[in-house]
Amino acid sequence: MRSMHMLSEEFVDLLKAIIRQPSVVGAEHPFFRVLQRELEERGARVTWYEGLLVAQGNKPMSTMVSAHIDRHGLICTGPNEFQFAAFVAGNRSDLLGNSVSEDLMTKITGRFQALPVFAYEPWSGAYRGKGVIENAYVCEFRNNLIFEIEGLDHVVAGTPVALEDKLKSEDGLFEGQLDNVLSAAVLVHLFSLGFEGTAFFTAQEEAGKSWRYLLEWFRRFGGSTNRLFVLDTSPFPTLEAASKQEVILREKDANAPFNKEATGLIERLCRENNISYLFKDKYVEEENKKLVSAGERPRSLGSTEMGRIIASSKGLVDGTTIQIPTTGYHTMDESVTYESVNAYIELLTALSTQSA
Repeated sequence: MRSMHMLSEEFVDLLKAIIRQPSVVGAEHPFFRVLQRELEERGARVTWYEGLLVAQGNKPMSTMVSAHIDRHGLICTGPNEFQFAAFVAGNRSDLLGNSVSEDLMTKITGRFQALPVFAYEPWSGAYRGKGVIENAYVCEFRNNLIFEIEGLDHVVAGTPVALEDKLKSEDGLFEGQLDNVLSAAVLVHLFSLGFEGTAFFTAQEEAGKSWRYLLEWFRRFGGSTNRLFVLDTSPFPTLEAASKQEVILREKDANAPFNKEATGLIERLCRENNISYLFKDKYVEEENKKLVSAGERPRSLGSTEMGRIIASSKGLVDGTTIQIPTTGYHTMDESVTYESVNAYIELLTALSTQSA
């Protein structure tokens, strides 16, 4: 049984520090700057590209791992008018014929009521004041979600607004807006443990754009073996369901099948290290059988960064995904067990010892 005591103090301190740094979808530059410092302190060579930060060790093609670093937040679009940043960054508005469903907008208004927020400069990260979300509604003319914030009426259009966050740690759980700062912290920590491969940190995954930045890098610099491992959180409805396994694997998502050899390698490493795992696609398919038999609509297999890049790269990039099970998806109370975090780090450490 893995516990909090097995997690290094350095890792926990790192996660506590970077979860407080803003990284709103479309305004991730300040977070990239924080990551650059942390990575270079651990000996990595860091290079910036549009929407992408790349950290490399002494054997950059040995293991390639990626995690998106954007988190949900708002962006100012007019006087005391704020919109959901992922929709703006993804050009999802009725003006372009790509509206957001009413059901999704209702879910979002429920998740972000009365939360403390702060505004920041999109390049430097300089603080521009704090406020509290006091109202969210669907504008009938634009069919778009609008937020009103008390305390930020001085902020000008184009200013990102982050949800005020800090790591909570109790009862065997980490809690916070973990998607996907948790995976980013794990990747940084790997360099402390001697990781010599390449780590990618991508922007705008929540707007469906991150895979494009990643694919551009592989088109410029990729070798003959472009086997990629993409890290992310994986939502479950209850803590009980999430805690039945320590890590989540996939053979496919809604976009594409994953590389069988890479998936098989991760499954073997799980077994060798006594790490419990679940295949999320098989889990969803089994749950869908129950839904269909009950006369309900089946759920999607989900869309991942890995599936998007496989489907679009025409064979240039292949690989699989490694995810960590959480509850409270896309809220400020997303939670993960200490056991899962330990297993996640242990699995990735084992992976980094494998040759490409």
